[in-house]
Formats: sequence, C-alpha cells, structure tokens
Amino acid sequence: MASNTLEYFILEPALFKLDGGGMYGIIPKPMWNKVHPADEQNRVLLSLRLLLIKGKKRTVLIDTGIGDYHDEKFIKMFDVKSELSPLEQALHNIDLKKEDITDLVISHFHFDHIGGLGEKNSNGEHIPLLPNAHIHVHKKHYEYAFNPTPRDSGSFHSHFFGPLMEYYKERKQLFFYDGDQGELLDLGDGETLKFITSHGHTPWLLHPYTKDYIYLTDLIPTSNHIHIPWVMGYDIAPGVTTEYKEKLLGFIERNQLKVIYEHDPKYWGSELNRDDKGRVRVSHNFERLNEISYSIKRN
Repeated sequence: MASNTLEYFILEPALFKLDGGGMYGIIPKPMWNKVHPADEQNRVLLSLRLLLIKGKKRTVLIDTGIGDYHDEKFIKMFDVKSELSPLEQALHNIDLKKEDITDLVISHFHFDHIGGLGEKNSNGEHIPLLPNAHIHVHKKHYEYAFNPTPRDSGSFHSHFFGPLMEYYKERKQLFFYDGDQGELLDLGDGETLKFITSHGHTPWLLHPYTKDYIYLTDLIPTSNHIHIPWVMGYDIAPGVTTEYKEKLLGFIERNQLKVIYEHDPKYWGSELNRDDKGRVRVSHNFERLNEISYSIKRN
C-alpha cells in the first residue's frame, strides 16, 4: 500500500553527457543507439536526477547532482547544462531553502552524485551548501572513496568532498552505516527510509527506499539498463553488477516498489512486473517533466 504521509519530489538540477560506449559496455552500438541516440562525439544525454522526501519529521534529499565547481574544460567535455547554484535553484522551485534540508543520503561519492554538496564563498572556498543536514553514508564506501583503484579514481573528487566531510564530521552531522541493508531514518507516522546495497558499479553502493519508491542510482542508471546484460563500462566489476541487478530486481518485484532512475533522460521512473518468462521488465514508464523540480504522485 502506498504511503499517505510522505511527499515525493524529483529534482533535476542539471543535464550532462557521457560516452555511449561507457554507458552501455559490451552492448553493440547499433542496439543501444536505437533507444539512446548518441551525438557526433558518441555521447548520450543523461539526467542528474535527485529524490526529495518530505515526511512529518524530516526533509530528506538523496544525492546532490554534479554541482557547479567544475572548470570550462570539464564542462565542455561532459556538456554540462545547468545554471549557477543549480541545487539551490531546484529547491527554491518547490519553496524550499537549502537550510530546510534536515538529512542528505549519499548513494556514493562519484562526482556526478556528490558535486552539489558545496558552494563557493566570497573567498572562493568551498563550504557546505546544506549546513543543517545530517549526512548519511555507507562506512565502507566512504573509506573506499578516499582510496579507490587507479581504474576509477577519476570519478572520486576527494579534493572537493574531503574538506566538506570534515565540516560535517567536526559538527557530529556525519552518520555511518554498515552491512548489506538496514534503516536510515524515521520519517514520522510510522514511515521509515531504509537501504539495501549492491556491488559491481562501485563497492557498497547504497539504494535508499520507502514503501513506495527505491532509488536505483548507478546499478540501473536508466530504464534501458533493466535488461540484465546491459551494464555500464564504467563499472569496476560488470559481472558482479549483473548478479546484484538480478537480486535487486527480485527485491523490487517482491516489495512492489516503483523505481527512480538517476540518469534516464526520458523517464524519471517505472513500474515493474514479470513477463511470461519470469524476467522482471518495465510495465509502465513515468515521463520526466522539463522542469528542474516537480512533485510526483504516490499512486
């Protein structure tokens, strides 16, 4: 049964592009290009989609987007489309201020998921954008983010997020979680935000969920990646990704959750069911709106 006390909002503070081969791995381009056309540089358009949950007790943001701290070379390479202070603008669009966010759940520390965590002050220094937020992270992924492999080190901008994490740690606003699954937050009126983890894309990738929705983050970044073999080339262990995709899709189907895609440029989410061969497939897609933030229905 869908929740009656939680409000859900989609925030899309920016769009960007990544290499199509990176997004679809071993899947041949003639297949993925039909459903996700590439530009002349072989890049595909992607959303940077966040989830905001308003409960009786907490206002919770999941991930922060890519931010605005990048130089012109980076912006051109990834064709980042956003304004200055993109997350703050997205919050303003649903009548929220950055100070209103009580909790931030970070799925993982790749630059396109944690880049909105800070803003520049008058001295050009990065300071926390969400000063009142309690930060919730998986302990083992947090440790990995400061010591990744050479293959994925470019995805972790620790020079940016490291000092910000120290800010929250010093103020006792940084909370660590361990294990494969557990409870993150009491949202009030019997509602809770829980998590389940996956591996393959990056160690201890955290997927927050309620009774209504689950945030798929980069294990299944778009609706096209529901197909088990469609795995990103960016994943550090693609074979492991396929195993966790099957596990997570089974969990979603058993719990009748709607899914939210972090990067799909056409759909913010989907309903899933099993086909006649027993495979979990999309039964209905929810189209994204061309707005930086909007409410989504629970039913």
